[in-house]
Amino acid sequence: MKTRLIGFGLGLSCMLSGVSAAQTGESGATTSPDATLFRSVRTLLETGVNEGAFPGAVVHVGWRGRIIYSDAVGRFGDDDSRPVSEHTIYDLASLTKVVGLTTAVMLLVADGRIDLDDRVVSYLPSFRGEGKADVTVRHLLTHTSGLEAWRPFHLETASRGEALDSIMAARLEARPGERYVYSDLGAITLGRIVESVSEISLDEFLQQRVFGPLAMVSTRYRPSSENVDRIAPTEYDAWRGRLVRGEVHDENAARLGGVAGHAGLFSTAPDLGRFLLWILDAYHGRLDDAAPLSVPSALVRQFTSLQPGPRGSTRALGWDTPSARGSSAGTRLSRTSFGHTGFTGTSMWVDPTRDLFVILLTNRVHPTRENNRIRAYRGALADSVVAAIERW
Repeated sequence: MKTRLIGFGLGLSCMLSGVSAAQTGESGATTSPDATLFRSVRTLLETGVNEGAFPGAVVHVGWRGRIIYSDAVGRFGDDDSRPVSEHTIYDLASLTKVVGLTTAVMLLVADGRIDLDDRVVSYLPSFRGEGKADVTVRHLLTHTSGLEAWRPFHLETASRGEALDSIMAARLEARPGERYVYSDLGAITLGRIVESVSEISLDEFLQQRVFGPLAMVSTRYRPSSENVDRIAPTEYDAWRGRLVRGEVHDENAARLGGVAGHAGLFSTAPDLGRFLLWILDAYHGRLDDAAPLSVPSALVRQFTSLQPGPRGSTRALGWDTPSARGSSAGTRLSRTSFGHTGFTGTSMWVDPTRDLFVILLTNRVHPTRENNRIRAYRGALADSVVAAIERW
């Protein structure tokens, strides 16, 4: 695909008004900066495709309130040789935890309807068991609740209701706050809190409060069948007995009907760019009264800052921060950076000090999740983007 270097300003109110084709990722964008600055980024992704790290990839870079670079390389998959584009829809996997779940919790905190230090049982009376009365919302956001990381609920239960009952009854493996364990169970529980407080489903809440206001038109749980041709396939799943395309890759999210706190969202690079431009505008206090979605700058900074916690934790509230070694954020983003990865081959990193973000969307699990070559590319991509920015 043709590299697209985009040099338009993106104040939030203008960005969401649909004024220009460039702002929605359609044709007509101007070209600035010089394409040679990002040649190493494209070469890196082409190498990833050629070496089988992923069938295709889309990269989207925002800097100082505008999208400056968008590119796509490779194809949809082994059985679909069409080239991917920035409009290709990807299964976000655990990016759902920050784009969807964490944002929902943050908005409800801003509304005064959730308190981070409230006990989970005060929102979900069925969340009971030894030690669980001491688990707080903050513990769930920082993955320090004591809940185990994962269980195969798709095999252990036969319905969404059974799965949720089993999750609510899950035992703690450690005392709350004692250790850090990245937990899908905790994220699913948080999603239930959002639904309990808002009295609507998680997908409805996000559509009303986030995706609609930010004009994220291709972001949703359970994509409609009319968009299947735009969706990159994931894995051939033995449990379902078919190639997964247009339905969530994560088996537990599938058991939960495709809508869950830990996984299930599908999106495109331009939609995620809109979201991160909003996050950075909010972080830096650039939102005004005309913004379709407002949140206090101090709250965004709190959610995206490294939290006190047990040894080994790099977590903010919902978001992650760069680790000292082997981080998917690379080595050149500032220590104020925050981001997340997704199992299917997605990632996003935000550096508020540089007013910069880098989005990478791939389907590295196609045709099998055993392919882990993407580990060599995530950090290298972030480093390459920073190098390009510093040369500009």
